[in-house]
Amino acid sequence: QVQLVESGGGLVQAGGSLRLSCAASGRTFSSYSMGWFRQAPGKEREFVAVIRVSTGSTDHADSVKGRFTISVGNAKNTLYLQMNSLKPEDTAAYYCAAGASRYYLPRGTSEYVYWGQGTQVTVSS
Repeated sequence: QVQLVESGGGLVQAGGSLRLSCAASGRTFSSYSMGWFRQAPGKEREFVAVIRVSTGSTDHADSVKGRFTISVGNAKNTLYLQMNSLKPEDTAAYYCAAGASRYYLPRGTSEYVYWGQGTQVTVSS
């Protein structure tokens, strides 16, 4: 079955960097969009970034643009999120997701079928 497994979260000081990884298995994702979302306690899950695997086209939320970068590995089965210049407000559980949406770079959670279990990122001030 399809599995998405995130790793790379942790505790970091403000201004630091982390790279999240998401290992995808169980099917081919070349025709899918894959994304990162995050959810802080008491808040709704929000869009962070998305990539169209077949073309490499990306979209990032305004709140992370210029600081975070989404990418896929050469084998197209690992998703990455490079996070630089981290801020305390970036603290959240981060989830990777995959979906065969009719939209090219979907931002809505309903456009994604497969989800990972999440990895915690905590940024201290």
